[in-house]
Amino acid sequence: MLTSNSSKHVSILVHVLGWFALITVLLLLSPLSWRVDIPIEFWYRQIFLVVMLLFIFYGNISFVVPKFLFEGKILIFLLLIVIFGVFYLGLIIYFENLISLPELMFKAFNPDKVYKPGKRFVSGDVFHILLFLLSIGISTAVASVQKWQKDESLRRELDQQRINTELSYLKAQINPHFFFNTLNNIYSLTNLDVKKAQEALLKLSRMMRYVLYENQKEETLLSKEVNFINDYIELMKMRLSSKVTLNIQIESPKEDLVIAPMLLLPFLENCFKHGVSSQQDSEILVRLEVMGKTLFFETKNHIFPLHPDSPESKENGIGLTNTKRRLALIYPEKHRLKFGIDETNQEYWVNLTLNLE
Repeated sequence: MLTSNSSKHVSILVHVLGWFALITVLLLLSPLSWRVDIPIEFWYRQIFLVVMLLFIFYGNISFVVPKFLFEGKILIFLLLIVIFGVFYLGLIIYFENLISLPELMFKAFNPDKVYKPGKRFVSGDVFHILLFLLSIGISTAVASVQKWQKDESLRRELDQQRINTELSYLKAQINPHFFFNTLNNIYSLTNLDVKKAQEALLKLSRMMRYVLYENQKEETLLSKEVNFINDYIELMKMRLSSKVTLNIQIESPKEDLVIAPMLLLPFLENCFKHGVSSQQDSEILVRLEVMGKTLFFETKNHIFPLHPDSPESKENGIGLTNTKRRLALIYPEKHRLKFGIDETNQEYWVNLTLNLE
Protein backbone atom coordinates (compact mmCIF):
# COMPACT_ATOMS: atom_id res chain seq x y z
CA MET A 1 0.00 0.00 0.00
CA LEU A 2 1.28 3.45 -0.95
CA THR A 3 1.97 5.86 1.88
CA SER A 4 0.98 9.52 1.66
CA ASN A 5 4.59 10.53 0.84
CA SER A 6 5.01 7.89 -1.85
CA SER A 7 1.62 8.79 -3.35
CA LYS A 8 2.70 12.44 -3.47
CA HIS A 9 5.95 11.47 -5.22
CA VAL A 10 4.03 9.37 -7.75
CA SER A 11 1.68 12.28 -8.43
CA ILE A 12 4.60 14.65 -9.04
CA LEU A 13 6.23 12.10 -11.36
CA VAL A 14 3.01 11.72 -13.36
CA HIS A 15 2.77 15.51 -13.79
CA VAL A 16 6.41 15.77 -14.90
CA LEU A 17 6.08 12.92 -17.39
CA GLY A 18 2.79 14.31 -18.71
CA TRP A 19 4.23 17.75 -19.37
CA PHE A 20 7.37 16.25 -20.86
CA ALA A 21 5.27 14.21 -23.31
CA LEU A 22 3.14 17.25 -24.25
CA ILE A 23 6.14 19.54 -24.78
CA THR A 24 8.03 16.90 -26.74
CA VAL A 25 5.20 15.92 -29.09
CA LEU A 26 3.37 19.20 -29.67
CA LEU A 27 5.97 21.90 -29.11
CA LEU A 28 9.26 20.24 -30.08
CA LEU A 29 8.94 17.31 -32.49
CA SER A 30 6.37 18.95 -34.73
CA PRO A 31 8.45 22.12 -35.44
CA LEU A 32 11.58 20.01 -36.02
CA SER A 33 9.76 18.15 -38.80
CA TRP A 34 9.19 21.33 -40.84
CA ARG A 35 12.65 21.11 -42.50
CA VAL A 36 13.26 24.84 -42.45
CA ASP A 37 15.74 27.02 -40.67
CA ILE A 38 13.67 27.99 -37.62
CA PRO A 39 14.67 31.31 -36.03
CA ILE A 40 15.70 31.36 -32.39
CA GLU A 41 12.75 33.67 -31.63
CA PHE A 42 10.41 30.76 -32.37
CA TRP A 43 11.84 28.78 -29.46
CA TYR A 44 11.47 31.83 -27.25
CA ARG A 45 7.77 31.78 -28.13
CA GLN A 46 7.57 28.06 -27.37
CA ILE A 47 9.09 28.60 -23.92
CA PHE A 48 6.66 31.46 -23.31
CA LEU A 49 3.80 29.21 -24.43
CA VAL A 50 4.84 26.45 -21.99
CA VAL A 51 4.96 28.96 -19.12
CA MET A 52 1.49 30.22 -20.07
CA LEU A 53 0.06 26.69 -20.22
CA LEU A 54 1.59 25.81 -16.85
CA PHE A 55 0.10 28.93 -15.31
CA ILE A 56 -3.34 28.18 -16.80
CA PHE A 57 -3.25 24.49 -15.85
CA TYR A 58 -2.30 24.88 -12.21
CA GLY A 59 -4.21 28.12 -11.74
CA ASN A 60 -7.34 26.33 -12.90
CA ILE A 61 -6.69 23.35 -10.61
CA SER A 62 -5.82 25.31 -7.47
CA PHE A 63 -8.11 28.33 -7.74
CA VAL A 64 -10.72 28.54 -10.51
CA VAL A 65 -12.24 25.06 -10.28
CA PRO A 66 -12.37 24.86 -6.43
CA LYS A 67 -13.62 28.43 -5.98
CA PHE A 68 -16.25 28.48 -8.72
CA LEU A 69 -17.04 25.10 -10.35
CA PHE A 70 -17.09 23.10 -7.10
CA GLU A 71 -19.09 25.85 -5.43
CA GLY A 72 -21.81 25.56 -8.07
CA LYS A 73 -20.97 28.89 -9.79
CA ILE A 74 -20.93 27.34 -13.26
CA LEU A 75 -21.78 30.48 -15.25
CA ILE A 76 -18.99 32.45 -13.54
CA PHE A 77 -16.61 29.55 -14.20
CA LEU A 78 -17.46 29.50 -17.92
CA LEU A 79 -17.18 33.29 -18.13
CA LEU A 80 -13.74 33.18 -16.53
CA ILE A 81 -12.63 30.50 -18.98
CA VAL A 82 -13.67 32.73 -21.90
CA ILE A 83 -11.90 35.76 -20.38
CA PHE A 84 -8.74 33.77 -19.71
CA GLY A 85 -8.86 32.36 -23.24
CA VAL A 86 -9.02 35.83 -24.80
CA PHE A 87 -6.29 37.08 -22.46
CA TYR A 88 -4.13 34.03 -23.25
CA LEU A 89 -4.41 34.49 -27.02
CA GLY A 90 -3.85 38.26 -26.71
CA LEU A 91 -0.64 37.74 -24.72
CA ILE A 92 0.69 35.29 -27.28
CA ILE A 93 -0.02 37.70 -30.12
CA TYR A 94 1.61 40.57 -28.20
CA PHE A 95 4.72 38.49 -27.41
CA GLU A 96 5.05 37.31 -31.02
CA ASN A 97 4.82 40.87 -32.33
CA LEU A 98 7.28 42.01 -29.66
CA ILE A 99 9.95 39.63 -30.98
CA SER A 100 8.85 40.05 -34.66
CA LEU A 101 8.08 36.35 -34.91
CA PRO A 102 5.40 36.56 -37.65
CA GLU A 103 7.85 38.27 -40.04
CA LEU A 104 10.69 35.88 -39.17
CA MET A 105 8.53 32.79 -39.65
CA PHE A 106 7.18 34.13 -42.97
CA LYS A 107 10.70 34.60 -44.27
CA ALA A 108 11.71 31.14 -43.03
CA PHE A 109 8.90 29.47 -45.02
CA ASN A 110 8.83 31.96 -47.93
CA PRO A 111 12.36 33.31 -48.49
CA ASP A 112 11.52 34.62 -52.01
CA LYS A 113 8.35 36.53 -51.05
CA VAL A 114 7.80 39.95 -49.49
CA TYR A 115 6.31 39.99 -45.98
CA LYS A 116 3.19 42.09 -45.47
CA PRO A 117 2.86 43.43 -41.86
CA GLY A 118 -0.32 42.53 -39.98
CA LYS A 119 -0.79 39.20 -41.75
CA ARG A 120 -1.15 36.23 -39.33
CA PHE A 121 -1.47 32.48 -39.72
CA VAL A 122 -5.03 31.64 -38.65
CA SER A 123 -4.10 27.98 -38.24
CA GLY A 124 -1.53 28.99 -35.60
CA ASP A 125 -4.13 30.86 -33.55
CA VAL A 126 -6.51 27.89 -33.77
CA PHE A 127 -3.69 25.66 -32.52
CA HIS A 128 -3.12 27.96 -29.53
CA ILE A 129 -6.84 27.97 -28.69
CA LEU A 130 -6.93 24.17 -28.86
CA LEU A 131 -3.93 24.01 -26.52
CA PHE A 132 -5.73 26.36 -24.13
CA LEU A 133 -8.91 24.26 -24.17
CA LEU A 134 -6.86 21.07 -23.73
CA SER A 135 -5.10 22.57 -20.70
CA ILE A 136 -8.42 23.73 -19.21
CA GLY A 137 -10.13 20.38 -19.87
CA ILE A 138 -7.36 18.19 -18.43
CA SER A 139 -6.83 20.44 -15.40
CA THR A 140 -10.57 20.46 -14.66
CA ALA A 141 -10.66 16.66 -14.91
CA VAL A 142 -7.59 16.32 -12.67
CA ALA A 143 -9.11 18.69 -10.08
CA SER A 144 -12.37 16.72 -10.15
CA VAL A 145 -10.56 13.41 -9.64
CA GLN A 146 -8.48 14.86 -6.80
CA LYS A 147 -11.62 16.18 -5.11
CA TRP A 148 -13.33 12.81 -5.50
CA GLN A 149 -10.30 11.01 -4.04
CA LYS A 150 -10.13 13.47 -1.14
CA ASP A 151 -13.85 13.14 -0.45
CA GLU A 152 -13.64 9.35 -0.69
CA SER A 153 -10.65 9.26 1.66
CA LEU A 154 -12.48 11.50 4.13
CA ARG A 155 -15.59 9.34 3.91
CA ARG A 156 -13.57 6.18 4.57
CA GLU A 157 -11.80 7.86 7.49
CA LEU A 158 -15.12 8.95 8.98
CA ASP A 159 -16.59 5.47 8.45
CA GLN A 160 -13.57 3.89 10.16
CA GLN A 161 -13.83 6.31 13.07
CA ARG A 162 -17.54 5.53 13.35
CA ILE A 163 -16.86 1.79 13.28
CA ASN A 164 -14.08 2.04 15.86
CA THR A 165 -16.28 4.15 18.11
CA GLU A 166 -19.19 1.75 17.73
CA LEU A 167 -17.00 -1.29 18.38
CA SER A 168 -15.60 0.32 21.52
CA TYR A 169 -19.13 1.02 22.67
CA LEU A 170 -20.24 -2.54 21.95
CA LYS A 171 -17.24 -4.03 23.77
CA ALA A 172 -17.87 -1.75 26.71
CA GLN A 173 -21.42 -3.10 26.85
CA ILE A 174 -20.32 -6.72 26.61
CA ASN A 175 -17.90 -6.53 29.54
CA PRO A 176 -20.42 -5.37 32.20
CA HIS A 177 -22.94 -7.79 30.77
CA PHE A 178 -20.53 -10.70 31.19
CA PHE A 179 -19.39 -9.74 34.70
CA PHE A 180 -22.94 -9.15 35.85
CA ASN A 181 -23.96 -12.70 34.92
CA THR A 182 -20.81 -14.30 36.34
CA LEU A 183 -20.88 -12.43 39.65
CA ASN A 184 -24.56 -13.26 39.99
CA ASN A 185 -23.67 -16.95 39.60
CA ILE A 186 -20.92 -16.74 42.23
CA TYR A 187 -23.29 -14.95 44.58
CA SER A 188 -25.66 -17.90 44.27
CA LEU A 189 -22.82 -20.30 45.03
CA THR A 190 -21.95 -18.57 48.31
CA ASN A 191 -25.24 -19.79 49.75
CA LEU A 192 -24.56 -23.39 48.70
CA ASP A 193 -20.83 -24.11 48.83
CA VAL A 194 -18.25 -21.60 50.04
CA LYS A 195 -15.32 -23.65 48.74
CA LYS A 196 -16.80 -23.79 45.25
CA ALA A 197 -17.43 -20.09 45.43
CA GLN A 198 -13.74 -19.51 46.24
CA GLU A 199 -12.69 -21.70 43.31
CA ALA A 200 -15.08 -19.77 41.10
CA LEU A 201 -13.52 -16.47 42.18
CA LEU A 202 -10.06 -17.79 41.24
CA LYS A 203 -11.29 -18.76 37.79
CA LEU A 204 -13.02 -15.43 37.44
CA SER A 205 -9.80 -13.58 38.28
CA ARG A 206 -8.00 -15.49 35.52
CA MET A 207 -10.81 -14.62 33.12
CA MET A 208 -10.68 -10.98 34.19
CA ARG A 209 -7.00 -10.84 33.26
CA TYR A 210 -7.96 -12.06 29.81
CA VAL A 211 -10.68 -9.45 29.54
CA LEU A 212 -8.45 -6.62 30.75
CA TYR A 213 -5.49 -7.40 28.50
CA GLU A 214 -6.94 -9.16 25.45
CA ASN A 215 -10.27 -7.41 25.08
CA GLN A 216 -8.50 -4.09 24.60
CA LYS A 217 -6.95 -5.45 21.40
CA GLU A 218 -8.64 -5.68 18.04
CA GLU A 219 -7.84 -9.37 17.82
CA THR A 220 -6.39 -12.18 19.91
CA LEU A 221 -5.17 -15.71 19.34
CA LEU A 222 -7.99 -18.18 18.85
CA SER A 223 -6.23 -20.51 21.28
CA LYS A 224 -6.57 -17.87 24.04
CA GLU A 225 -10.21 -17.36 23.19
CA VAL A 226 -10.80 -21.11 23.40
CA ASN A 227 -9.08 -21.25 26.82
CA PHE A 228 -11.30 -18.41 27.96
CA ILE A 229 -14.39 -20.30 26.77
CA ASN A 230 -13.28 -23.45 28.60
CA ASP A 231 -12.74 -21.45 31.80
CA TYR A 232 -16.19 -19.96 31.45
CA ILE A 233 -17.80 -23.38 30.98
CA GLU A 234 -15.91 -24.77 33.99
CA LEU A 235 -17.14 -21.82 36.00
CA MET A 236 -20.72 -22.47 34.93
CA LYS A 237 -20.46 -26.15 35.83
CA MET A 238 -20.14 -25.23 39.48
CA ARG A 239 -23.72 -23.99 39.65
CA LEU A 240 -25.35 -26.74 37.58
CA SER A 241 -27.39 -29.52 39.10
CA SER A 242 -27.44 -33.15 38.00
CA LYS A 243 -30.50 -32.41 35.86
CA VAL A 244 -28.32 -30.55 33.34
CA THR A 245 -26.29 -32.54 30.81
CA LEU A 246 -23.39 -30.81 29.13
CA ASN A 247 -22.27 -31.91 25.68
CA ILE A 248 -19.05 -29.99 25.12
CA GLN A 249 -17.11 -30.58 21.90
CA ILE A 250 -14.44 -27.88 21.76
CA GLU A 251 -11.47 -28.48 19.50
CA SER A 252 -8.16 -26.86 20.36
CA PRO A 253 -6.95 -24.87 17.30
CA LYS A 254 -3.66 -26.04 15.83
CA GLU A 255 -2.79 -22.93 13.82
CA ASP A 256 -2.07 -19.45 15.13
CA LEU A 257 -5.41 -18.10 13.99
CA VAL A 258 -6.73 -14.83 15.39
CA ILE A 259 -10.23 -13.73 16.30
CA ALA A 260 -11.96 -10.72 17.82
CA PRO A 261 -11.80 -11.20 21.63
CA MET A 262 -14.88 -12.34 23.54
CA LEU A 263 -16.84 -12.73 20.32
CA LEU A 264 -18.37 -16.11 21.20
CA LEU A 265 -19.10 -15.47 24.88
CA PRO A 266 -22.65 -14.08 24.46
CA PHE A 267 -23.77 -17.29 22.75
CA LEU A 268 -22.50 -19.31 25.72
CA GLU A 269 -24.10 -16.91 28.18
CA ASN A 270 -27.39 -17.36 26.37
CA CYS A 271 -27.15 -21.14 26.74
CA PHE A 272 -26.60 -21.09 30.49
CA LYS A 273 -29.08 -18.27 31.04
CA HIS A 274 -32.04 -19.86 29.24
CA GLY A 275 -31.13 -23.56 29.11
CA VAL A 276 -30.92 -24.42 32.82
CA SER A 277 -33.76 -25.54 35.07
CA SER A 278 -33.73 -26.80 38.64
CA GLN A 279 -36.91 -28.89 38.10
CA GLN A 280 -36.59 -30.32 34.58
CA ASP A 281 -33.91 -32.28 32.74
CA SER A 282 -32.07 -30.32 30.07
CA GLU A 283 -29.06 -30.53 27.80
CA ILE A 284 -26.64 -27.88 26.57
CA LEU A 285 -24.59 -28.50 23.43
CA VAL A 286 -21.48 -26.46 22.65
CA ARG A 287 -19.42 -27.42 19.61
CA LEU A 288 -16.39 -25.60 18.23
CA GLU A 289 -14.46 -26.97 15.27
CA VAL A 290 -11.71 -25.48 13.12
CA MET A 291 -11.12 -26.61 9.55
CA GLY A 292 -8.26 -24.77 7.87
CA LYS A 293 -9.00 -21.11 8.53
CA THR A 294 -12.73 -21.57 9.01
CA LEU A 295 -14.32 -21.76 12.45
CA PHE A 296 -17.59 -23.62 12.99
CA PHE A 297 -19.40 -22.82 16.21
CA GLU A 298 -22.70 -24.32 17.34
CA THR A 299 -24.79 -24.11 20.48
CA LYS A 300 -28.10 -25.68 21.39
CA ASN A 301 -30.10 -25.44 24.60
CA HIS A 302 -33.58 -25.98 25.95
CA ILE A 303 -35.71 -22.93 26.57
CA PHE A 304 -36.90 -22.28 30.10
CA PRO A 305 -38.70 -19.05 30.98
CA LEU A 306 -36.82 -16.71 33.29
CA HIS A 307 -38.31 -15.30 36.43
CA PRO A 308 -39.81 -11.91 35.48
CA ASP A 309 -38.04 -10.20 38.41
CA SER A 310 -34.59 -11.61 37.65
CA PRO A 311 -31.92 -9.23 36.30
CA GLU A 312 -31.36 -11.51 33.29
CA SER A 313 -34.95 -11.11 32.15
CA LYS A 314 -34.46 -7.36 31.93
CA GLU A 315 -31.32 -7.53 29.77
CA ASN A 316 -33.42 -8.11 26.67
CA GLY A 317 -30.69 -9.81 24.61
CA ILE A 318 -28.02 -7.11 24.87
CA GLY A 319 -25.12 -9.55 24.44
CA LEU A 320 -26.50 -11.31 21.36
CA THR A 321 -27.55 -8.06 19.71
CA ASN A 322 -24.09 -6.59 20.22
CA THR A 323 -22.39 -9.73 18.97
CA LYS A 324 -24.40 -9.71 15.74
CA ARG A 325 -23.40 -6.08 15.27
CA ARG A 326 -19.72 -6.83 15.96
CA LEU A 327 -19.78 -9.65 13.42
CA ALA A 328 -21.26 -7.31 10.81
CA LEU A 329 -18.59 -4.67 11.48
CA ILE A 330 -15.49 -6.84 11.89
CA TYR A 331 -16.28 -9.73 9.54
CA PRO A 332 -18.42 -8.36 6.70
CA GLU A 333 -18.90 -11.00 3.99
CA LYS A 334 -16.81 -13.40 6.11
CA HIS A 335 -19.41 -14.89 8.42
CA ARG A 336 -22.71 -16.69 8.30
CA LEU A 337 -24.86 -16.61 11.42
CA LYS A 338 -28.05 -18.60 11.72
CA PHE A 339 -30.22 -19.05 14.80
CA GLY A 340 -33.74 -20.04 15.65
CA ILE A 341 -36.11 -22.03 17.83
CA ASP A 342 -37.00 -25.67 17.32
CA GLU A 343 -40.65 -25.58 18.36
CA THR A 344 -40.89 -29.37 18.48
CA ASN A 345 -38.14 -29.85 21.06
CA GLN A 346 -38.37 -26.34 22.53
CA GLU A 347 -34.70 -25.74 21.79
CA TYR A 348 -32.81 -22.63 20.79
CA TRP A 349 -29.95 -23.20 18.34
CA VAL A 350 -27.13 -21.10 16.91
CA ASN A 351 -24.84 -21.90 13.99
CA LEU A 352 -21.89 -19.62 13.20
CA THR A 353 -19.43 -20.08 10.36
CA LEU A 354 -16.51 -17.64 10.49
CA ASN A 355 -13.70 -17.14 8.00
CA LEU A 356 -10.59 -16.14 10.00
CA GLU A 357 -8.33 -15.36 7.02
